Amino acid sequence: MGTWRFLSLLLVAAAIGCQVVRADDISTSSESANSIPEISSASAEPSAPSASGPSGPSALGYTGPSGVEECDPDMIGFELVTGFVYSAPSDLLDSLPGTLMLTDCLEACQGNDSCHSVNYETGLCVLFRSNADSYPGALTRSQFPVFTIYAQKTCLGVKPCERAWCFDRVQAYQLSGFSRKQHVAASRQDCLELCLGEREFPCRSANYNNATRECSLSDMDRLTVAGSGAFRSEPDTEYLENNCVEEPIKLCEFKKLSGRILKTVDSVYQDVGSADECRELCLNSPFRCHSYDYGDTGEMVCRLSHHSRATLADIQDPYLEVPEASTYELSSCYNVSIDCRSGDMVARIKTSKMFNGKIYAKGSPNSCVEDVRGSLEFELKMAYDDVECNVRQQGLGRYLNDVVIQHHDTIVTSSDLGLAVTCQYDLTNKSVSNEVDLGVRGDVRPALSEEVIVDSPNIAMKITHRYGGELLPSAEVGDPLTLWFEILDRNSPYDMFVRELVAMDGVDSSEIVLIDSDGCPTDHFIMGPIYKSADSGKVLLSHFDAFKFPSSEVVQFRALVTPCMPTCEPVQCDQEDSSGELRSVQSFGRRRRRSTSTNSAGSSVREDMLLVQSIHITDKFGFDRSAARKSNMTTPTNDNSAIFISDTTTGAFCINVAGIIVAGTVFLAAQLAVIAAWTFVWQRRRKFMKHNQDAMSASVSIPGINVARTDSLCKLYDTGYARRF
Repeated sequence: MGTWRFLSLLLVAAAIGCQVVRADDISTSSESANSIPEISSASAEPSAPSASGPSGPSALGYTGPSGVEECDPDMIGFELVTGFVYSAPSDLLDSLPGTLMLTDCLEACQGNDSCHSVNYETGLCVLFRSNADSYPGALTRSQFPVFTIYAQKTCLGVKPCERAWCFDRVQAYQLSGFSRKQHVAASRQDCLELCLGEREFPCRSANYNNATRECSLSDMDRLTVAGSGAFRSEPDTEYLENNCVEEPIKLCEFKKLSGRILKTVDSVYQDVGSADECRELCLNSPFRCHSYDYGDTGEMVCRLSHHSRATLADIQDPYLEVPEASTYELSSCYNVSIDCRSGDMVARIKTSKMFNGKIYAKGSPNSCVEDVRGSLEFELKMAYDDVECNVRQQGLGRYLNDVVIQHHDTIVTSSDLGLAVTCQYDLTNKSVSNEVDLGVRGDVRPALSEEVIVDSPNIAMKITHRYGGELLPSAEVGDPLTLWFEILDRNSPYDMFVRELVAMDGVDSSEIVLIDSDGCPTDHFIMGPIYKSADSGKVLLSHFDAFKFPSSEVVQFRALVTPCMPTCEPVQCDQEDSSGELRSVQSFGRRRRRSTSTNSAGSSVREDMLLVQSIHITDKFGFDRSAARKSNMTTPTNDNSAIFISDTTTGAFCINVAGIIVAGTVFLAAQLAVIAAWTFVWQRRRKFMKHNQDAMSASVSIPGINVARTDSLCKLYDTGYARRF
């Protein structure tokens, strides 16, 4: 750990030292100025531009040094260009080594009336008295090993926000397909001001075409449409992203990007106690923070950036490859509000990423639901008297329900959100308050599973933990799992491939195709490609995170498996990665030829094998469990109540106290009755035997009486007549 940290810090330090030397050199050497062919002879005195101003399409928004110097400080804003460096040796004002905050660099330029632009990379800030609009050729791409952020001071006609900078600019790129309004603007700066001043919708970005002067405004940006492929290169167009928009910062989910950290970040904090504190610094930063890393460049060091993979598509090698390091990227945030009205409750959600899915009341996924397509704001109305929405009343004036935000059309995944929403009405003074209970806890319950093994060859399918182990009968949504296909005989000459893998719900016959008929995954976010195990060529694996259907807790997997000899060739699948780019992967699922074989009876049979495996999966919302506990705590008991005994390992059962008492009384009464009857019969038997003995002695003295009759009667009693009675 210490070795790679030292190397990474050494690399950054070397880059900083290189930048410092370069800054010193360009401030003292006239040859560096001559090395920029685009700069005309006027570059020798950049502080006195010609009356006509700079030329070229990139200079349309240039206001000139005097415009910035005379600007009201409240109207000054900064515009960032990531991955570019500004080179103007004769216009160098100052270099500030050791600057670890981009905001500090911008404040230094803000406080210097002569400063018009800066170069920033982690550890160094360089100030210039000119900008790239005056010398377009002086702005070039920064080179390995670090990338630089160029910031330009601008005097705006619309008051900007109080954040450190107003816009990010990307040259020769645009956001396609999300235009809300078009204008004709004389310059790029006019387009910026049109976006800042838009009131009909929140303008998140704009495209400005330098050739046609068309300014296209949008309510989306690179982050809200990440992964859609809408951000693409376009000559003569500049993409402008508004950093002044407000976005949700509650219920935020960060995803781990392993093995990479950014070369240049916006802020470096030291002595940060934990990764959670670093996360909070990101969510409450003076800019729109979208990624952070902690402890990877030094003990208790937290680094923040407004960039993520979605905003670095145009940058070459923005990351350092460090196997032990990790960057945490903001996936999405949700702000939830509850509108408590006279006849219904409305759950309103704002999200930071374009949402496609549905929101529904838990327990009613098909009847109390709203489908959402490509929106940042959506809601669910739940009437108090609507049986389908299952709104519950708890006490006087208190209504509550459970809501699920589901990203996929069919299944519940670990990315989904469960909310317990409550409306409380004070009927005395008619005031209304609301609250949101964001508990997302779950409980794994055991369930039966089945495994189907197909002969010739023997192939088994099972579901295990991501890191191996035995067959799992149950799991929780989001658990890392692996689907195994295994030829049980390791000496078998057969190989196999898998296709048409389907997950099914046994309640309402819902299903989702995971591996299509070509053998390729349909959605790599749900299940990845099928690949061979490194330990055995007779085992095929596919990783996935546990999911479930809204209406059932049992997920059944069905797949067609075809054996082949001697080997099966994998299929090439095009898969879109997290940055939106297509890449080719191999999958040992493959469309088989429609071949048949002949059995002993001469009839043709298919070689496909159908494998089935079920698993019990619970969600993480835990609404029913918490409600049951609350009910047990608040419900009074009496002699006729049932005692609920719960055990997470053995299940639950009920014992009725009154029933036990009645059953015990009846049992004791029956025992007493049996004892009394036996005593009565025994007493009668003794009397009867004595009477028979007297009769027998008397009959002996009377001739003609058959004694055998008395003997047989005694034998009848001795052989159990009393017992039969």
